[in-house]
Amino acid sequence: MIAEVRDPDPLVSIVPWKRSTARQRIKDPGIQSRQRGGGYQTQASSQRNCFLGLETTPELVWEDWHVGREFTKTLVLKNVYNKMQKLHIRPPVSKFFSASIPPIVNLSPGTSLFIPVIFRPYGRCEYDDNIEIQAGKDSFQIYLRAIIPCPTLEVPESVMLPLCAVQDSSQTNFRLKNVSKLKAVFQWDCPAQFQLCPERGLLNPGQECLITVVFRPQEALVYQQQAYCRFGEEGNNSDSLCAVLLQGLAKYPYLQLRNPSSKDEDHEVLHFGSVAVGQSLRKYFEIFNPSPVNASFSLSHLPAAAPVFESEFSCDVTRGEVMPGESLQVSVTFFPAVVDAISVEYLLLKYKGAINEIQLKLTGKCTGSEVSLSSSVMDFGCVDERRSAVKKVELINSSNVEAIYQWDIDCVNSVFSILPPNGTLPPQSSTTLRAFYRPTHPMGHHRRVACLILHGEPVFLDLIGTCHSELQQPAILKPEHLVLYKLHWLHRHLSSDSASALQQGRDTNVNQQREHFIVEELSKPHTSAAISTTPMEEFYQICSGCVDPPCSSSSSPHVSIMPSKLLFNHKTTSSSFASSASSQSVSITNHTRGKLSLIWTVTQESPFSVSPSSCDLAPLKSTSFQVTYAPKQLNTLHGAQLECFAYYKDSPDKRQQLLCPPWCVTVRIIGHSFQLGKEHFIPNCSLKPHQVVFPALGGTFYRTVLLKNNGDLPLTFCHDYGSNFQTTQSMPILPSCGIVQPGNHQVLTVRAIPTEDNPKQGYNISLQLNAAKYTKELTVVSVLEKPHVSLESGNSLYFHPTTVGSQTQRTHHIRNLSRLPLRFQWSIPESDQEVISVKSDAGELLSNDSSVQIWSFSPLAEKTYMIKATLTFWQLQSDESNKSHLTLEVSGMGLKGFLEAEQAVLDVGDILIGSCRSIEVPLLNNNPCPVSFHLSVQQMLTDNCSSYDSETEESALQLDFERGTIASRSTMLLRSTFRPHRQGQYVWTFSYQTLNTSGFVSHPLQALCEVRAKAVFPTLQVIDGYSSGSVGRVSKAHLWKLFSLDSLNKHLLCSPLPTELTFRTPTKHSSRSCPSIFTTVMLDFNFSSAPLNSDPTHFLLMLHNPGSIPVDWTFLFPEDQQMELEYWSVTGEFSSTELYQMKVQDNQLFSVSPRSGTLLSGQKRAVTFSYSHDLVGTDRLPVVFKLSHGREILLNFQGMTVEKEKAYLHFVSTQHVFTSVAIGDCSPPRQIYELHNGGAVPVHYEVDTAALSQIQDDNFNHPVLQCLNPKGEVLPGTTAQLEWIFSPLEAKMYHMDVPINIQDNEPTLVRFEGCGLDSPTLDSNISEGDSKTTVHSVQRVPFPGQVLFLSKDSILLGNIPVCLQSSRVLFLTNVSHTDTVQYLWELSQHGYQQLVHIHPERGRLGPGECDLCVLTFTPSDYPTIYQLDLVCQVTPEAALHQYHKALHHWEEEKQRQQDEFTITDKKPLERQKVFIDKQPVAAPSRKGPPLRKYKTLPPICASRSSETVGRLFTRQTRAERRLQQEKAKEWRRPEPPQPALLHLSVTAHSYGLLEYLTHCPDQYKKLMRNLPLTRTQQSVGTSTTTSLSPGSSISIHSPERGIIQKIITLLLRDIFDDSAFIKSLALSYQPAKYKPTHISSNIRYVSTPPCSPTHSLSCSASTPQPNFLLHEIVDRKGVSGCSENRPHMQTILKSKHVPADVSQVILMNTVQNLMMEAVRGELVLTAHPHTITLPPFSVR
Repeated sequence: MIAEVRDPDPLVSIVPWKRSTARQRIKDPGIQSRQRGGGYQTQASSQRNCFLGLETTPELVWEDWHVGREFTKTLVLKNVYNKMQKLHIRPPVSKFFSASIPPIVNLSPGTSLFIPVIFRPYGRCEYDDNIEIQAGKDSFQIYLRAIIPCPTLEVPESVMLPLCAVQDSSQTNFRLKNVSKLKAVFQWDCPAQFQLCPERGLLNPGQECLITVVFRPQEALVYQQQAYCRFGEEGNNSDSLCAVLLQGLAKYPYLQLRNPSSKDEDHEVLHFGSVAVGQSLRKYFEIFNPSPVNASFSLSHLPAAAPVFESEFSCDVTRGEVMPGESLQVSVTFFPAVVDAISVEYLLLKYKGAINEIQLKLTGKCTGSEVSLSSSVMDFGCVDERRSAVKKVELINSSNVEAIYQWDIDCVNSVFSILPPNGTLPPQSSTTLRAFYRPTHPMGHHRRVACLILHGEPVFLDLIGTCHSELQQPAILKPEHLVLYKLHWLHRHLSSDSASALQQGRDTNVNQQREHFIVEELSKPHTSAAISTTPMEEFYQICSGCVDPPCSSSSSPHVSIMPSKLLFNHKTTSSSFASSASSQSVSITNHTRGKLSLIWTVTQESPFSVSPSSCDLAPLKSTSFQVTYAPKQLNTLHGAQLECFAYYKDSPDKRQQLLCPPWCVTVRIIGHSFQLGKEHFIPNCSLKPHQVVFPALGGTFYRTVLLKNNGDLPLTFCHDYGSNFQTTQSMPILPSCGIVQPGNHQVLTVRAIPTEDNPKQGYNISLQLNAAKYTKELTVVSVLEKPHVSLESGNSLYFHPTTVGSQTQRTHHIRNLSRLPLRFQWSIPESDQEVISVKSDAGELLSNDSSVQIWSFSPLAEKTYMIKATLTFWQLQSDESNKSHLTLEVSGMGLKGFLEAEQAVLDVGDILIGSCRSIEVPLLNNNPCPVSFHLSVQQMLTDNCSSYDSETEESALQLDFERGTIASRSTMLLRSTFRPHRQGQYVWTFSYQTLNTSGFVSHPLQALCEVRAKAVFPTLQVIDGYSSGSVGRVSKAHLWKLFSLDSLNKHLLCSPLPTELTFRTPTKHSSRSCPSIFTTVMLDFNFSSAPLNSDPTHFLLMLHNPGSIPVDWTFLFPEDQQMELEYWSVTGEFSSTELYQMKVQDNQLFSVSPRSGTLLSGQKRAVTFSYSHDLVGTDRLPVVFKLSHGREILLNFQGMTVEKEKAYLHFVSTQHVFTSVAIGDCSPPRQIYELHNGGAVPVHYEVDTAALSQIQDDNFNHPVLQCLNPKGEVLPGTTAQLEWIFSPLEAKMYHMDVPINIQDNEPTLVRFEGCGLDSPTLDSNISEGDSKTTVHSVQRVPFPGQVLFLSKDSILLGNIPVCLQSSRVLFLTNVSHTDTVQYLWELSQHGYQQLVHIHPERGRLGPGECDLCVLTFTPSDYPTIYQLDLVCQVTPEAALHQYHKALHHWEEEKQRQQDEFTITDKKPLERQKVFIDKQPVAAPSRKGPPLRKYKTLPPICASRSSETVGRLFTRQTRAERRLQQEKAKEWRRPEPPQPALLHLSVTAHSYGLLEYLTHCPDQYKKLMRNLPLTRTQQSVGTSTTTSLSPGSSISIHSPERGIIQKIITLLLRDIFDDSAFIKSLALSYQPAKYKPTHISSNIRYVSTPPCSPTHSLSCSASTPQPNFLLHEIVDRKGVSGCSENRPHMQTILKSKHVPADVSQVILMNTVQNLMMEAVRGELVLTAHPHTITLPPFSVR
């Protein structure tokens, strides 16, 4: 991990290069501090900057100055502005600086002003001052500074060092410069990871020094530390300080071994295979550096426990460096030395910063030569004396190794000779050797000659021959005699009855019996075992002077000779074999029981002679012979091998049946004839190998070395036993002496018996060369070792806690530290073999080799296990009797593991259908043991899952894996992919089962967690709408109907059809102008109607993404879906529909802005739909509303453009549904149907009453449907409300078609539908929060350009009784931060004064301000369904000011032109402008301000480009030019700014008192008190002033109702005439003790205005209306005659009802104030109430 290291030194907080404040200086606070070690930046004085059009320097700096003198610098001011500047210059304020400056200077453009500034220092300190220059209203300062000369060093801010490896180093340089004029002494102080060189020094002025930074990181971190340099003047304290940020990044290096031949266990292995001895093989591997830093490495041999003096593997690279991303090739050479030995060594790769060491195993096998003879016996037969015989034999090398051979025979001093005596035999080849037999004495000759093979076993050749002379003819020796002799020897040693064996041999019946006997005896097991001696051992016996048959050395020889070598004139350290005499004696011993004859073979040319040359030797006796050295040439070297044959001297008749071959003994002789003082020959020879290592086993072993004479002179050698005679004598060299001719070689054999006492470093055996001081050293290592095995982790092996039933594995290494090849075996107690097991429990370990075993721990129970395993090992070539043991303690713990999820319930949210999402479920294993598990998932659909079958349907969640293992105390992310294919809420239940070692389930299912996801389609909702332009006064409810927004929202929430997903994203897929439609959902977007050339119709819809996934939406016009085809493929034939759509699109009648977009979750976006009224008629355009991966809805854009003179009513729909009414309702509610005038002229309409009469006739003369205003006129751009009363007769659905006649148009048939209910109920009626259209009551987001914001767009009052006042609080908020607006509620224009009152009606709002408005609604006395649209005009105050200013200017100019004229004007009328004062068009008389015919259209102005084009291609006529001139003279009266309109919808349903009391008693009690009394008085007093039209008198003035009213009126009058009742009523009302005085005026001021007489009396829920009514009745009573009670009653009643009215007003004002404070943030309504604890009361 790389972290950042910060230096904890507190000096880090010091600002770099900040000068110490020890010295005193005068400094202006506005002057910047010095930089870089205490020096000011002097470069600023030479730089020129521009200030207020003046080019000058920002400061003047004095550096070299002395006390008591004056120093002058010139300040230059240059005017670079294009006008003259007037400058006010203030001179310096201090006495140290002075300048002769005029107070005011006029500086012309381009001129300069030179101002001399004089500096007079008084002391050795720093001085600061300034000159202020003012140009106009602005000013700037030029700083004057005098600094003390001090050392200043310039260093870089930071130094970035190269990327460095851990425990390595990298370096870089930077410059340290003395920029001052003083000598500077510096000294560095840097952190431990960095080193700077030089650390200290002296810099002359202007001198630079190259600083070397060495970076030595010890950890992989980011290093950012400051190095501080303290410097100062020479001889003074270094009080200045500067710092350099040293930055370095350290990373761990990493090396890899690449391209090894194979992999073995944990090590990289380089196999060399089989290599011939003496040869070499080279192989390569690469060291690759994948890290970003350099890696320095070392490559060495892994030290072995046993000493190996020379490694058989050599590597050409021992250390190096690998660059990042590069590799280094390394070669390894294998030099094998021991035949049939397998060599194993390890290369250890080490590098700095490495976490683990890398080992490379090197292994190879040494192969030797395999040499054989074509025949093992060569029979020369019978040869006459002094004659010779020649035989040939093949020497075959059947191996792939070159063979070096040498015959152990002196071809000069022997009767036998083999040519060539030595040589080299290539691999897989053979050579023909010639053997000569030259007998000198009549006898049988037999000699067993060894052919020595370098690094191999010798091969033997038996040479036999018989020599006859004229006088002596001995028996002829044949090969079978050799076999019979061997059998005789075997029977003598293996059988106690040697005589019987000999007798069997003497049986001479026939030759066939003898041969059969020979074959049988040789084939017996004990016979072959008896003669199984090694060739090396046999050769050793021959060289030691003992003549034995090829058998074990345990038997005694037949003939022996002592000594076996003679040295003449040799000086050796051993006196046993050294002699300088000319003759020496040898002794031959007869170990047999027969008499022997001894005959020496000596040639005349030899310098050596033996006397006597022959003799007889009695049994068990010895005899001596004199060997004489008589060199014929001085100063030379001689050597020979003399042979002596011994044979039985018995008569032939006694030994003829068993012919015993003769024995041959030899003696090796070397000598020299160098005179005293003569220098011996300098040997030129080589001895390979110079080191011999014997196996560390018990027994006798042989090794061969090659002594080669590379010179031109003969070479003699002799084994010099040295001072340690006994030790070196136990390791003889065979032959121990001899002569090597020039260019020839001698194969030497070393014999050794390893013992434990031998030194481990070995012995040095010397070969004396040329009988002089020249020697060759041969190192011989022969040490007997014991088996030694090491365990990797000591004597213990620990397993991590493991789940019961599962298995944990660990690797464990064992290594053979001895040079013995071993065999090992692990043994585990039988009771614990089910718990632990080891793989590779037995095997072989070569020397220096290691083996890896895999241990497995499988606990069976929840407990701790302690098991002891035993490692047994022994030598590979032993009889397993001597075994060694090591104990390994295996410990482990068994636990019951379990899993759990990080969250029990994971909700991944909404996912788009058709897409995929990766879900990650964190699984926790809090156990100390790993847990293997198998997961199972069960899917369930909770939404819209009627057709879902969990068994047959494939799961939508696919796991990346079902099985796995979680490590102990760790977390695993379970990844899965969710691909939903249907909409709904998906729930997956995850369960798991633990697994055992075999992968089978060991425990039942256990619940893990639950994952929830909801598959959804993208959806949108229209939450708000706004209209402007020609339809600016259309209400939101009407807008909702025009665009069918309820249906649109409903369809957008539904799932898309499969055909709608044909193209999941908007694609140009059609080749026709009318694209194919893939949806069945079609909706109308009706843009209403407007006159020709009127303002475009604009509808703004607020789109909202209610889902949790982003939605890409697009409005696709036909042209957006048409593919772009090549020109040749377009036919040019279009249908009428295509032509019509092309016309609509080309004229851009419909537009949508923006056409596409993306909405994130919860995001909103306003979309503008526009329709231009440029062409008369009805325009239609199909537009596809496409949600990517979702719904596709066809929107039919429809718009109507009406001619200006044509009367036109726009019907959104010709079908209207009334609110359901209960049958038998005496007062069915009034309902509204709207007619909108989309033209430019008033339209008269008339409802066909004949259709209503027909409906009444069809329903038993019952007025099912009545129209209260069947005739009327709809003004342009307004909406008329037709009042209907639907009174059902039956409980059924009514369908009524009523024609509406329209002026100058055909009648329109409108179908009205209504449902009659059985019982009166309020459930189907409107209630608060319910409406026929789902228009949102609260606007959450303002539309673009909207300044004023309503807290509610609609008020739903719900079900209320008639005449009941209801109040609601509204807030108007100015959301602008800059604009102030004025607002005005339009109540009088719509005739809502009697129903609605808003306080305040108008106001002004500043930026961010908010106003509280109280809306009071008072329904009429007849049940009605109200759907009111209140309009609030919002006008920016800035636009009003601009309008008033333009109007005032226009009026002034108009008045001026009317009153003034110029006499000199020749054509005054032409110069005067025509003032056009546009008058409003006369409108029918109505309440409110006059309504204009239509809005003034903006003037059509051509652009400059169009005018230019027109001038070029068209010529204007005179009339056109005159009209253009007249238009240019026109000056129209400025029009007031068009206000923005806010619509407030008020919806309510009023009921009669009795009906409301019956169905809503609880609400009734909350709303009013004694309401029936008010209803009675209202019925009495206002029955004749009802607002219903005359046509409604049928249902109101029925006979029964009139009788009831008269009876109730009389009863009430009688009751109120009773004074006792009035008194009891007054006594029953006990108000609070309150005595108001003169309160009537206050009540009139604060109370709400009463209703008009044409409507019902004003009733409020909190006003005691019965008191007013009672007062009125009592007053009438006084007039009728009860005058005596009138004053008293008036006093009582007035004093009783006034407090209630006052409390209502006070309560209302209080609530309004609290709400206003809450909106402004001054009051927190949800704050916790404060508790005030009073002090305890005490009485003194």
